[in-house]
Amino acid sequence: MPESRRARLADVHEIALSMPHVTVDRGKLGNVVYQVGHKSFVFFRNPRPDAVDPETGERYDDVIVLWVASEEDKQALLQDESNPFFTTPHFDGHPSVLVRESRLAELSRDELAEVIRDAWLAQASRRRATAWLAEHGPS
Repeated sequence: MPESRRARLADVHEIALSMPHVTVDRGKLGNVVYQVGHKSFVFFRNPRPDAVDPETGERYDDVIVLWVASEEDKQALLQDESNPFFTTPHFDGHPSVLVRESRLAELSRDELAEVIRDAWLAQASRRRATAWLAEHGPS
């Protein structure tokens, strides 16, 4: 089966919105936050001092936070050097990974969809996650 096309920013929004029971909230500065059951699973982060360009010191303005189910899942994504995912000390102990919008094309749309679905599953209630998995199967 051929791999899907490269991921784009629009895919983040489309995939997140395709999951059931999703609401869209806005952060203090208007950044988009996707939630299930009032729990964030994907959100667009405002520029922060912990995520900066190592050469210029400029804060990244395109960071997306994606929840993961466990520290093991987080480490698996971070240790795979073919992935554009990263973290910062601010997120130590937090079940999430970061990715820059500018690096989304390093993922296929299918890979991005799997990470977003897993983020949704990590935050959805057990009942909602079980119902979704019964219909769609594991990612």
